[in-house]
Amino acid sequence: RPGSSEKRQHWRNRAGMGRLLWLVSLLGHAWIFYLQVSVVYSEEIACDPTDVAAMAGFLQGLDAQAIHGWSFNPNLTSSFLSINCCGWVGVTCDNSSSSASSPSKSGRRVVGLDLSNRGLKGSVTDSLAAMDHLVALNLSNNSFSGAVPPGLFRLPLLQHLDLSFNGFSGEIPPNSSLPSIRTFITSNNEFVGRHPVLIGSGNLTQFDVSSNMFSGPVNGVICSESKRVQLLRFSSNLLSGEIPVGFGNCGSLVDLGLDSNSFSGELPDDLFGASSLEWLSFGKNKLSGGVSARVGDLTNLLKLDLSYNSFYGRIPDVFGRLKSLQYLDLSSNSLTGPLPPSLSTLSELLYLNLRNNSLHGVIDLNFAGMPRLSTLHLGRNKFTGHVPESISSLVQLTTLNLASNKFRGDIPGGFKNLVALSYLNIFNNSFANISSALRVIQQCPNLTTLVCSNNFYGEMLPSEGIRGFESLEVLLISISDLSGSVPTWLTRSHKLQFLDLSWNRLEGTIPPWLASFDSLSYLDLSNNSLTGEIPRSLTQMRCFLSPRPLSQESPPLVGYNPSIIATRSMGTGPGPVLQYREFTDLPPSLLLGHNMLVGTIPLGFGNFRSLQLLDLSWNNLTGAIPGELGRMASLETLDLSHNGLTGSIPSSLSGLSFLSSFTVAYNHLVGQVPTGGQFSTFPGSSFEGNSGLCGGFFLPVCATVEHPDKDSRPSAGRRHGGPLSSVLEEAYLPFTVGTVVGFLAAVYALLIWWN
Repeated sequence: RPGSSEKRQHWRNRAGMGRLLWLVSLLGHAWIFYLQVSVVYSEEIACDPTDVAAMAGFLQGLDAQAIHGWSFNPNLTSSFLSINCCGWVGVTCDNSSSSASSPSKSGRRVVGLDLSNRGLKGSVTDSLAAMDHLVALNLSNNSFSGAVPPGLFRLPLLQHLDLSFNGFSGEIPPNSSLPSIRTFITSNNEFVGRHPVLIGSGNLTQFDVSSNMFSGPVNGVICSESKRVQLLRFSSNLLSGEIPVGFGNCGSLVDLGLDSNSFSGELPDDLFGASSLEWLSFGKNKLSGGVSARVGDLTNLLKLDLSYNSFYGRIPDVFGRLKSLQYLDLSSNSLTGPLPPSLSTLSELLYLNLRNNSLHGVIDLNFAGMPRLSTLHLGRNKFTGHVPESISSLVQLTTLNLASNKFRGDIPGGFKNLVALSYLNIFNNSFANISSALRVIQQCPNLTTLVCSNNFYGEMLPSEGIRGFESLEVLLISISDLSGSVPTWLTRSHKLQFLDLSWNRLEGTIPPWLASFDSLSYLDLSNNSLTGEIPRSLTQMRCFLSPRPLSQESPPLVGYNPSIIATRSMGTGPGPVLQYREFTDLPPSLLLGHNMLVGTIPLGFGNFRSLQLLDLSWNNLTGAIPGELGRMASLETLDLSHNGLTGSIPSSLSGLSFLSSFTVAYNHLVGQVPTGGQFSTFPGSSFEGNSGLCGGFFLPVCATVEHPDKDSRPSAGRRHGGPLSSVLEEAYLPFTVGTVVGFLAAVYALLIWWN
């Protein structure tokens, strides 16, 4: 019939759809059943009770005795059965559980425990030593303390151990047995004794025991135990003796760090057989001898640090073979001779530090061969001649230190191309033409620190015509006998934090606009010929007004002492000078001493809450010492000596609890020296030259002033008792005097009559 075939097809489709839905439903129920069985199965096998008990014991050593994400069933902790710890934070279990094939096994074993950066405090109990299936243990970056249980250094399957950045102490067993170990890191703790030696550790690749207090010699057997070791770090310990032979046997060694110890002697020759070395750090030791030419055999070197030792002789000319070298530090040794020409071939070099040696001669390197160089330190050597023009090609240079050499001539005009330069130190040379130098250097847009002191001797500091230095934060142009005045172009340097124009012959007045720098915390205009009064605007210097944070420790006063001022005044030189970067440690200071300033000490300095050093000495200041100076809560040094100050020393100064250096010598002060506080610690020289001062340990005793007894003095009520009491008080003194005189006259007449 018509349409019958279509109907049959329709019913077939419906039947097929029904079978499909039935199959989907069957699969869904099977999946749910599988999940239920899996949960039951996992609950049945759970974790091995040995591991669960070990972790429970580990919690007992923690101050909080808990770790977020770890949960023990209180009803089951007695047997530690049916606890599935494999999902806990930092816990990893083995994937091939033995319980699947062996019903006698009661659970999966924990193979990994990573509790790094969890803020944990306390000690590590010996219970962890029972986790004998551990492959990786990481407790780094916490606050653990105390000794590490010896059992942790005998886990047979342990491959990765990281205990770094904690407060662990005590000794590590010297002959620890970790046969499977690959990574052993115990750095940045307080371990003592001999450093550990891992016996039978043939798979060791990384060994880092740096930043502890291990002592004694280094045991070179590590390379004999493992030919796979790639990293060995012993830095920042108390290790001593000679560097042992044996590191040359480490055929895979990439990183060797022995810096910041007390090693002595020469470098062993076999060291240069470790041709795979990329990082070699031996700085800050007591090593000596020449720098071996075999350094050139380490053709894979990226970093070579031999700084702060006693190496001597010439630098070997072998750098043409070190094509990959990026970091070279030979600073603070006794190296001599000229720079080796092969340095110019280090096209990958980023950092070159040769400062504080005895290198000499004219620098004729082509710095264009070091296009990536960002830091160049040549300071404190004996280089002569002109600065190489090729330095101007170093467009990535950020730090240039040429200080304390014998360079002369002008600053190269090409320095304007140093667009990345942020730090320039040419201190203590013989450069000339300060106007030209400033016009060139001002074109370095990112310059933040400029140290020009002890150059341009006897020239005139340009006051105008400079339009750069918008980014400048630190400026030193001192000890140069420059004439002129405080330059007005400094008003463009809104970020200025440190300004030192001392030891010149600057004249004129102190410009009031110096108070407009929001961040200026160190101002030294001392030892000039400045005149006029101290601008009242200086009392509004914002950086001195806010109190320093309570947690901030006072940095050391680098070389500054008020007693030096007397030495300076006698023409024996400027005394201590600031060395490389030491100015960053100087405290907030206002130094105006050794000028010809007049007038009084302006009111307002008492509002300075963070100022630590105030020097107004050797001027012509007059008037009284403001008592408000006693409110300068952070003040540590106050020098008001060699002025014409009058009056007494305010007693409020005895409340300056941080005041450690004080002098008012050679003024016209009178009265008693304050007692209490820090004043009992100041020597007599702090007060000499003031004939009217008295009291203290080194001054004349003050004259005693007698007063009526307390009971005979008029009370406050009598002093304010109205008109009658006022009349009586006014009449009391004449009445008393008359009575005494009359009594004495009667006695005198009686004596005459008796005679």
